[in-house]
Amino acid sequence: MVRWLALLFLLMAAPAWAEAKPDLVLTGQVRGADHQTYKPVTFDVPDGVIRLTVEVDYARDQKTVVDLGLLDPVRFRGWSGGNKKRFTVSAEDATPSYLPGPLPAGRWTLLLGVPNARPGSAAAYEAKITFERRPGAVGFAPGPLKAAPGWYRGDLHMHTAHSDGSCLAQSGVRAPCPVYRTVEAAKARGLDFIAITDHNTTSHYEAMAELQPAFDQLLLIPGREITTFQGHANVFGPTAFIDFRLGDPSVPDIRALQGAVAAAGGLFSINHPSSPSGEQCMGCGWTVPGTDYDQVQSIEVANGGSQRAQGGVEGPLFGVPFWEARLKAGHRITAVGGSDNHDAGLAPDTPGAVGRPTTVVHAAELSTAGILAGIRAGRVFIDLDGTRDRMLDLSARSKSGQAMMGGVLIAKPDETVAFTASLTGGERAGLEVIRDGTRLPVAVGPSGAFTVKMGDKASWVRLNLRDAGGRLLLIGNPIYLRVGR
Repeated sequence: MVRWLALLFLLMAAPAWAEAKPDLVLTGQVRGADHQTYKPVTFDVPDGVIRLTVEVDYARDQKTVVDLGLLDPVRFRGWSGGNKKRFTVSAEDATPSYLPGPLPAGRWTLLLGVPNARPGSAAAYEAKITFERRPGAVGFAPGPLKAAPGWYRGDLHMHTAHSDGSCLAQSGVRAPCPVYRTVEAAKARGLDFIAITDHNTTSHYEAMAELQPAFDQLLLIPGREITTFQGHANVFGPTAFIDFRLGDPSVPDIRALQGAVAAAGGLFSINHPSSPSGEQCMGCGWTVPGTDYDQVQSIEVANGGSQRAQGGVEGPLFGVPFWEARLKAGHRITAVGGSDNHDAGLAPDTPGAVGRPTTVVHAAELSTAGILAGIRAGRVFIDLDGTRDRMLDLSARSKSGQAMMGGVLIAKPDETVAFTASLTGGERAGLEVIRDGTRLPVAVGPSGAFTVKMGDKASWVRLNLRDAGGRLLLIGNPIYLRVGR
């Protein structure tokens, strides 16, 4: 009866993240004789594993207490005692209490410390071991922070002490800025997600993994800025190292780099493409020959540092002309923004402060996979002031169907396509209708309605919002019109 109750406890207590099928399930019992001993539970890790997750639960009805630790075939990997029942280790990051590093094949040991087991007791335990063999987008939270679909606001470009981010120390001198300062600033701004994108490194993931449980309303997305001599690009999602040495034999051309990002499950986003290059700003503008724009998922058209440098959003550093040129060439690429913050202490109303500009993404859930899927789908607009309430959306309807911002709509030549703009926090009179890079003399009605006649070739339509003085406030992504017969 005791054993049956213990097994029933394990089934009832299984958390939601335990639904994924593990590679190994190790079961056994902690008995009274194990009191104040260390019980090794061994398992074999095969070649090619790049990430290992352990989930442990046990019956507590007899006051049995179990602590956890881990050893690989070579070294001690960590000890979390009784404060965790799930942990992950990989080459680049690990759950706090555990050490990142290579995952050697061979005999590993899950160490069960037993501070207490009553005489004659027998408590069932179950350890689920999951191996990841292929790189892919990951998160530092065990599940979505919010499971509901909605518009989520975030910052996709930020730097810390792990590259060239700095802020004021206690004495007032400038010092390398720790990750937590950026996370705290994002929380204060009311953001839903951020991607910290230090240059070429992956060292900041350890700090992000440590901070994520304490910031359970702010999603921390793995990111890095791939910095080459011909351009910079953010990669979102994977944590595994991606070689950035463009032009070196290891990465002979941009196709090799883009292929490595795709193989890792990453999203490739070109940064500040219109910035100068050369001695003014080494490799800042995008000049990489042979770029496969079908393998570019987004382009940073609004950069906070550029806005501060040129005294406004629009100017020679503005990324929209570069982006729209790729749209005109037939590529579907999502426009995003990023603060490019290098000082978490910047005043919130300063361009380049955390969350200014803000990228707003409609996602099925607040998770790394959800936000990246929303960006890929083009369900995105950019709030240049980083407000908490401005909203912009676009829908369209033809005889063939309907589409939302980021989607594709089929229409016949000369067919009138009905559009509807949805706007919060601005005046409809400030809406601009942009078709193929040109502003149309189209008035948006009180209900947000306007029409565009389909031509005889592919096209795209999107929205901007300006204030009464003409200052750009919001940048929308297109609906893509395709010719049907």
